[in-house]
Amino acid sequence: MGVETKILEEVVIKFAGDSGDGMQLTGGQFTNTSALFGNDLGTFPDFPAEIRAPQGTLAGVSGYQLNFGSKEIFTPGDLCDVLIAMNSAALKVNLSNLKSDGIIIANISGFDVKNLKLAGYDKSPIDDGSLEGFNLIKMDVTKLTRDAIEDIPLGVKEKDRCKNMFVLGFLYWMFDRPMENTINFIQSKFSNNEDVREANLRVLKAGYHYGDTTETFTTRFHVEKAKMEPGTYRNIMGNQAVAIGLVAASQRSGLPLFLGSYPITPASDILHELAKYKNFGVRTFQAEDEIAAICSCIGASFGGSLAITTTSGPGMALKAEAMGLAVMLEIPLIICNIQRGGPSTGLPTKTEQSDLMQAIYGRNGECPMPVIAAKSPADCFDAVFEACKISVQHMTPVIFLSDGYIANGAEPWKFPLTSQLDEIKAEFAKPLENNEKFLPYQRDEKLSRPWAVPGTKGLEHRIGGLEKENITGNISYEAQNHEFMVKLREEKVNRISDYIPLQELDNGPEKGELLVVGWGGTYGAIKAAVKELLTEGYKVSHIHLRHLKPFPKNLGEILNNFEKVMIPEINNGQLVKIIRDKFMIPAIPYNKIQGIPIQKTELIVKIKELLQ
Repeated sequence: MGVETKILEEVVIKFAGDSGDGMQLTGGQFTNTSALFGNDLGTFPDFPAEIRAPQGTLAGVSGYQLNFGSKEIFTPGDLCDVLIAMNSAALKVNLSNLKSDGIIIANISGFDVKNLKLAGYDKSPIDDGSLEGFNLIKMDVTKLTRDAIEDIPLGVKEKDRCKNMFVLGFLYWMFDRPMENTINFIQSKFSNNEDVREANLRVLKAGYHYGDTTETFTTRFHVEKAKMEPGTYRNIMGNQAVAIGLVAASQRSGLPLFLGSYPITPASDILHELAKYKNFGVRTFQAEDEIAAICSCIGASFGGSLAITTTSGPGMALKAEAMGLAVMLEIPLIICNIQRGGPSTGLPTKTEQSDLMQAIYGRNGECPMPVIAAKSPADCFDAVFEACKISVQHMTPVIFLSDGYIANGAEPWKFPLTSQLDEIKAEFAKPLENNEKFLPYQRDEKLSRPWAVPGTKGLEHRIGGLEKENITGNISYEAQNHEFMVKLREEKVNRISDYIPLQELDNGPEKGELLVVGWGGTYGAIKAAVKELLTEGYKVSHIHLRHLKPFPKNLGEILNNFEKVMIPEINNGQLVKIIRDKFMIPAIPYNKIQGIPIQKTELIVKIKELLQ
């Protein structure tokens, strides 16, 4: 029987199963293979909130969504074309997100009586006709996996852990993808365990040949390479890009990099990644808690290092007092907050733009700090590099915001050459001779004070959290001085707007009916929605803010060029409050607080409603 090959422009696949089914690994391997093939792509790993949720339950479903295509891809996709359901819970959780004529690949071993009961099904959905309209492919993946490695001396549990490779092999056949990248991965990962290595390789190939030889599948799909700007690309995740951006900033500033961190989801991977770069002089320190982590960074910065601390959610709250100390000391420090759902422990594995108000206002006293946000996994490199540049050149702590969606998502990245990166000018105060008096809070045109490294002759000065007298740095309780210093610290941060780029339109006309203003991880959805609406003739534009404090100097002028301003956020409305307060315009919020990204289609519906 002949097999037809259909050419597709874009495909969305959702891998879903229990936490132990290896769905993240399977999705990651398919992503890497598609990136190497030359597709543009976007991904969205979706982890259970519990580390070990009960197997077979709805709460325990782990997912990985991949959107790849031969055209520009801005999001992981809204509705899926293909759903891999390793058990009945995975089907129930994700079925509503599958296109009406989508493909379901169901592992029938995951639809036994026990799994059906755990998922809340009275009857098996793969047998009762309720999936009519979908293209249902039933496979006994578990049995086929065990059969393929029957003679390998592994236990049943170890053999069952290979079943994700069967699915991956089958998908490689279905979407006309080579297996070499995954074969090399398996050989490297299990180089010291021959049986596990052989089992995974054999099951991967079994899945591929199952599609090729059973003659039950009449259609394969092919997605051509994307037409992308020439250059060398690599696949990059957000947290990886943060780590590499920090190393690049260290190299371009000539400052040794010190990371003081306490592990917390979803920020921990930055610590793991930076620990690999000792060859660049990177020092990583896993502290006993969040407070110790940031305080170690304050010490490192005082000593002349590029100091970084990473955290998320409740960790930001714990660091707040020490951030105030860094503001009083006026020293460089980068606080990376990889946001998640809150408050308190909240939703540790779910994304949310939860901490913008905290980043701008969330400290005691009036404690201004610049705030910068990345918009995509690859943009994390540029955004955190710029955070370092501002911090060092303006002698101030800076908050860098990412989120779980960006941190764990991946996309192709055309990485820059060293010569294409800005220089970061780091200057230390020079030694003083002949009893010259050092003035630690003497300021330059940016209102920055000199960076005085301990041990430098003649630069002895007081430090601490008590209020300082300007110029001398002496402790001062004088009322007028405190008011002066509060306003001076605010002016120092505001003056950074003289040194950052003006805001540019991402898409659409300079004036019109509606401007969509975004920040952070909403970029892809807004970009895709506005682009589609422009092709349909709607008068809509888009700007995406990287600098959230201070804002670019021309932001007010841009906002006033439009009849309406809409601000989509994955929170209950934070930027919209700040914009209303600062620019006195009736900005319209669009909010989603479900631990998942905003989708393109829902934005299109809302924008059309506003334009009526």
